[in-house]
Amino acid sequence: MPAERFRVEVEGRTLEVSNLDKVLYPAAGFTKGEVIDYYTRIAPVLLPHLRDRALTRIRYPNGVDGGSFFEKNAPAATPGWVRTETLPAPGSSKGRETIDYVVADDLPTLVWLANLAALELHTPQWKVGEHPDMMVVDLDPGAPAALKQCCQVALLMRDRLADDGIESYPKTSGKKGMQLCCPIAGTQDSDLVSGYAKRIAQELEKAHPKLIVSKMAKNLRPGKVFIDWSQNNAAKTTVAPYSLRAQAVPSVSTPLTWDEVSAGAAGKRPSTKPYTATEVLKRVDKSGDLLAPLLDGGPELPG
Repeated sequence: MPAERFRVEVEGRTLEVSNLDKVLYPAAGFTKGEVIDYYTRIAPVLLPHLRDRALTRIRYPNGVDGGSFFEKNAPAATPGWVRTETLPAPGSSKGRETIDYVVADDLPTLVWLANLAALELHTPQWKVGEHPDMMVVDLDPGAPAALKQCCQVALLMRDRLADDGIESYPKTSGKKGMQLCCPIAGTQDSDLVSGYAKRIAQELEKAHPKLIVSKMAKNLRPGKVFIDWSQNNAAKTTVAPYSLRAQAVPSVSTPLTWDEVSAGAAGKRPSTKPYTATEVLKRVDKSGDLLAPLLDGGPELPG
């Protein structure tokens, strides 16, 4: 049976959407139409974090229980009005010298991506043609460590970064871990940013060896939180704030307050329950974009 297709107008652009009743999150009964609706409604706070950044998508055409694939290059049928940027592709697994990245600057592009079942949206820490304007520290718990321990490490990291005049803003990964996002000046290259993050991670590991590990070897991680400083490598991306994740429920990479992190560290709130799309929309209605300060820039990192 052919897919039912609809033509819709989004901010003056004509798009075709299809299979709106297709369930992409079977355990939750969450459909592609609901994915499109979520991304449409979250767009006012999501788009500023995507704007001018080369976008890597993870697509799930048959839902989160089906196969998925990373997509960096713009697909063949990309509409002419979608912004693309041709950028070098060092180390491309497909041997490409350049990649035509999609850049999601507007709502029509976001709706088009959602219709392609691009559930997860990942961005680098830099805007096209610029140095990193954000440092990201990924906190990845090794079982039996969980989000509670991530919250504890996040507080330690926050206080250490503050000693250098660096503000940090927490969010869940939408899976088992967390990230701290730090606005920086955008005047230093990724090697310096990554090197600084590594030095702080090693410092904290030395001070808290039973809780923190800074080395990537997986055999060192059980019961500890791995501080992944390498997220600042020029070739790496991080899940965008407000992006859906491919979990059993439509979980979201969710901005947090430091009060919530402190409560999580003390075990005073559920430490494993992810925030869902519906919950995140309610949070944004109540509190706006908790990560808005990331858009205002920050200081240079210490050399």
